[in-house]
Amino acid sequence: MKLIYIYDALCGWCYGFAPAMRDFYKNHKNDFETIDVISGGMITGDRIGAIGEVAPYIKNAYKDVENRTGVKFGETFLQDILEEGSAIFTSIPPSIALSVFKKEAQENPKLAGEKNEKVLYFAEDLQSLIYFDGIVPKDYSKYGKLATKYGLNNNDFVEKMNNPDYEKLAQKDFQLSQDFGVNGFPTLIIQKGEEFYLFARGFVDLTELERRFEAMKSSV
Repeated sequence: MKLIYIYDALCGWCYGFAPAMRDFYKNHKNDFETIDVISGGMITGDRIGAIGEVAPYIKNAYKDVENRTGVKFGETFLQDILEEGSAIFTSIPPSIALSVFKKEAQENPKLAGEKNEKVLYFAEDLQSLIYFDGIVPKDYSKYGKLATKYGLNNNDFVEKMNNPDYEKLAQKDFQLSQDFGVNGFPTLIIQKGEEFYLFARGFVDLTELERRFEAMKSSV
């Protein structure tokens, strides 16, 4: 089986889902051949704009995410980004960063980790950059600094982010998300042979993920 995780780095519920996602994958890593992480492109096109204009709902929604999931949004994000309101909110830069990392992981199995798991961890770190560290999404230098955590060169990573080829890869991710019919994040799909099973859509806690997985294994 293959686990397909479709998320967006700017999706607050994906940020809240990250601990359950990580623990579920660790619990069942041996059940999956690999994990694929796909950027959904939640905030693109005419949705891009100042956070105070295009996503004012976050001022209330983040509390719901914290209460339900147990994650915390960083004070830097809450004060310098959300409250201040002028930072441009766009999914494209973190999606490009994920595309660069995925390409590097394809070429270096050691970087990818066992069954591509470090791609999942990098995607989670991208969410933390946005919602805990409070970076401006267009600040490429912060993605380069994150890449050094995985042994990659800061300047090389940023240079690749500025290469249009990697934005094209991000756009392919967005299209793949649409091809799967995804209309909300996070979404988990399990592929078994040629069959695809919608496993989870929206936030689901670890207990429910485990229940669904046991039920799925006994029925397919």
